[in-house]
Amino acid sequence: MTRRRSMSTVALAAVAALLISAAPAAAAGESYVALGDSYSSGTGTRSYISDGTSCLRSVYAYPSLIASAKGYALNFRACSGAKIADVTTSQLSALTSSTAYVSISVGGNDAGFSSVLTTCAQPAWLSNCTAAIDRAQSYIRNTLPGQLTTLYAAIRARAPQATVTVVGYPRLFNGVDCNLLTWFSSTEMSRLNATADLLNATTSGRATATGFTFANPTTPFLGHAVCSSSEWINGLSSPTNESYHPNRAGHSSGYTPTVSPYLTGSTVVATAAVLTTAKGTATRLADQQRTYAAVDSTIEPETVLAPDLSTPQARAAAARAGVDLSSRASIDAVDRLYAAREAAAFARR
Repeated sequence: MTRRRSMSTVALAAVAALLISAAPAAAAGESYVALGDSYSSGTGTRSYISDGTSCLRSVYAYPSLIASAKGYALNFRACSGAKIADVTTSQLSALTSSTAYVSISVGGNDAGFSSVLTTCAQPAWLSNCTAAIDRAQSYIRNTLPGQLTTLYAAIRARAPQATVTVVGYPRLFNGVDCNLLTWFSSTEMSRLNATADLLNATTSGRATATGFTFANPTTPFLGHAVCSSSEWINGLSSPTNESYHPNRAGHSSGYTPTVSPYLTGSTVVATAAVLTTAKGTATRLADQQRTYAAVDSTIEPETVLAPDLSTPQARAAAARAGVDLSSRASIDAVDRLYAAREAAAFARR
């Protein structure tokens, strides 16, 4: 009887070992690599993993939330400030033939996202927003398509079996500027939104041509722009690197349900349990990304600068325009005058 019990114990142990070894690979987590810029890293969520970089990666970003909900093994390479060249030189090495899923948002920094917003946030008598937007749109139309084609081909070559989703950018504005220290006119906000649409159309076209899917956040973010009652995008913020990026609600309620169907086959809901799981991955992600710190240090952060009316340039421009810098009423009145002229000139084009 004792011998029978002993043999049964051995048999059960063998069966258990066999079951464990036969468990599906997904149990260990399918490989998911998140590439791209600040809109993928989670800049704007105000909480970042301590990975020894300035990439501003957050567990509240949509790659983290999707990976946590589905049990994917996330390699979180997206980094604030990343341009196409940065993705190529510092992020693509994370891709392998076993990579199952890839997401990427890139192109905004190449088109001068931060510098355009910095320019357009200034009073119209101090800046030339029209010219800044024109340059960005020209870049998007004429230069960006070729760069994206090359990048997407490199992604496919390195991860031939992966499901790849290219992620777009939301419109930032709802036509109202409620921030105390910015001077966006209605025409400028409309043109900036149109530039986001142009960027999405260009990116979507290149993605589709490569056989990738495109996740467009434009519609989900409607009603949640800067200065909306339910704001999913930060306005001018302190610190300024949080400015004009999706906040936690933007990632959980905007980006996550927009991107997840393409990567998972279903819509991920950022429940309390998912958020708890995501927060629990902070140490692992930090340790993982710390190994890339040296290469990530080559990426220059992009930040929208708050208007500074105390500079010699601003004082000289104010003198030419007849602005009394000690009077907010004077600053605003002349801004409205110059903005109206700018809008009229654009309408005549």
